[in-house]
Amino acid sequence: MEQQWKESLYQYVDQVNKSRVAPGSLPRRSSVRDPQFLLEQGERARRLALWYKRRGITPLRGETGVRTLRTVRQNPGEVVADVALHSALYYEKGGVHHREDIIESERLTFLRDGGSWEIASVMHNVPERSSLRKVAEADPALRLSPWGEVLQPPRPSTPLINRGMVRAVGGFREVRYNREEAVAYADRWWKEGNPEFEIFEVDCTNYVSQCLFAGGAPINYTGKRETGWWYKGYNGAQEWWSYSWAVSDSLERYLSGSRGTGLRAEAVQRPEQLMLGDVIQYDWDGNGHFQHSTIVTAFDAGGLPLVNARTVSSRHRFWDYRDSYAWTDRTAYRFFHISDYL
Repeated sequence: MEQQWKESLYQYVDQVNKSRVAPGSLPRRSSVRDPQFLLEQGERARRLALWYKRRGITPLRGETGVRTLRTVRQNPGEVVADVALHSALYYEKGGVHHREDIIESERLTFLRDGGSWEIASVMHNVPERSSLRKVAEADPALRLSPWGEVLQPPRPSTPLINRGMVRAVGGFREVRYNREEAVAYADRWWKEGNPEFEIFEVDCTNYVSQCLFAGGAPINYTGKRETGWWYKGYNGAQEWWSYSWAVSDSLERYLSGSRGTGLRAEAVQRPEQLMLGDVIQYDWDGNGHFQHSTIVTAFDAGGLPLVNARTVSSRHRFWDYRDSYAWTDRTAYRFFHISDYL
């Protein structure tokens, strides 16, 4: 039975792959019977085609792999499975070839129809719209799956604050921000996440903070979660990190603040003003609440930023995220140029 429903899955993956390269093209066969999904995909295809044209890119080819994360339910007539789709898009712009990678998770419901299987429901996980603060304040030990199911409490992690790592907390010796090291770290850990740190279900800002730290940004340890910028890991079920380390909205406020030493940034007006290792934050609803953070890791042939992120793991993704299921026409951005000396 598993081989039969997985044949339907592989057919769906092929459809997803082709739709990224040629949005709007009609598949000869489709295993999906979810009318809401098909309607949304039609609108999404139109948006992607316009987006490619506006960016001046030519998609060349795509590679999409699938991994079954778990089978939620399985019986002779129905299978519900959580899957991860890793899509690599190769495209050309200004004579330069680029590659971007995105790993998205979905919950698919397969139903048997006679001797074959069809996909009756496609649910997209959109964790970029989630808020880590809501989970953290409700219960420090509680962790949820992307679908809202309670998982086991977090594993203990080794505290990373110590005298060797809290750079110049006592005398605040100025350090140069090493953008290349921040980018190298971002490219090393975008996919799985560094196991030396706690990995959250909404992990984007935790990841960006790690990249800044890898670039030399000094910890500002206050011992209070509402202030400073710091991480100590877990001691049992007790969280030991500042909100600014792991919550997008809090990091936005921290980077917007004025201080003479430590991690500092200048808010700039345009993405073209950013450099490697700078930060972009995303307010999907335009209501002043920032829900997602990325770090600049490359530039396209037109000089526009490409970013890395986690939660929806992404590498060298175009900065504006118009291909994200989280994006809306109300989306607002904050562009932060990290100071050269911290």
